[in-house]
Parts: sequence; structure tokens; C-alpha cells
Amino acid sequence: MFIRRENFKQFIKFYPTVSFIIAINFIIYILTIPADLKEMIFTYGISYNLLIANGEWWRVITSTFLHADFFHVLFNMFSLFLFGPELERIAGKARFLTIYLLAGIFGNVFTFVFQDPFYASVGASGAIYGIFGAFAALVYYTRHTMPQLKQVILPIIVISVIISFIQPGINIMSHLGGLATGFILGLVYFTPKNILRWRNKK
Repeated sequence: MFIRRENFKQFIKFYPTVSFIIAINFIIYILTIPADLKEMIFTYGISYNLLIANGEWWRVITSTFLHADFFHVLFNMFSLFLFGPELERIAGKARFLTIYLLAGIFGNVFTFVFQDPFYASVGASGAIYGIFGAFAALVYYTRHTMPQLKQVILPIIVISVIISFIQPGINIMSHLGGLATGFILGLVYFTPKNILRWRNKK
């Protein structure tokens, strides 16, 4: 399910939304390599609760496309590369993009609500956890008809949530907010009719 066998051209053709998001994140990261440019982009783009409270609401969006360093963007985009394609195939391009963006946004909204006023963060992890949440909704709907799906997806979600709590420097509120948002959207999108259509494509 999460093993990629496509070559580069096939991947872009079959999963254009995932490919576009990965490309945008890496392009923005490359733009932040020069120190002066990074400082300017981060100054206006990071999620900083105090500035969001002062009306700079766009930060809940822009910060999802910013990453602290190379390994940060690499880990998040590798996760998207692994888990995003199947969800794009199941949900469709528009719904996948909605899940990704809204999970990232509401992950930052959770951060704004539950973290202190001086809390600042960047990264796409809230959006990535939104993908996990959407898969959790799929597991819920198929728990009686596709029990094997639960055996694959639930351990991934549980391990990811545990890591969120034990690894230092993680924005746990972003992860939980993204996870909850993805789950709710998944409940809306993955109707029995859509699930049947997906199973017929396999």
C-alpha cells in the first residue's frame, strides 16, 4: 500500500498533487539557504502566536511551507512521498489538497490556542498528520470489511503519536490538530460509495 514502484515520470503523472507539494516545499527551502533571505522569509512566514494574535493570520498557512533545516524538510517530504500518493488516489486531487492544507492550518490553529503567546514553529508536520487522520477515518469505515487495513495503518498512527510526545522540540499541538482535522475530513469524504469505488480500482 505504501511501497512506491513508480519511476519518476510515473509518480508525477499518477500523483500530481503530492508531486507539486513536494516540489514547492523544496523550492521554498532552497530559497531559505542564504542566511539573509532565510531571515526575511522566516520573519514574515513563521507561525508565531503573538503576531497571529495581532492579526497576522497568514502565518498559519505560510509556516506549513517553511522548514528549519534540510533534515526537517527531508523527513516531512519523505513522509508525504510515502503516505500521500495512496490518499491522493483514494480521495482525488481536490480532496487530498483540502485535507493537506486544512490539516496544516488547523494544526497551527491548535498551536495558537493551546501554546503560549511566544510559541513559534514551522513545518508541514500538521499536514502530514492530517493524512494519517484521513487514513484513520478510512479504517473506521472499513473496520468490518477490510480489517487488514487497520493492521497496516493503526500501528503507523500510534507510533507517530508516541514519537510526538517523547521527541524534544516537537510541536505536539500541530500534530494533534492536524490528525483530528484529517480524521474529520476523512469521515466526510470517505462515504461508503467512495470507498467502494476505490476498492474496485485496486
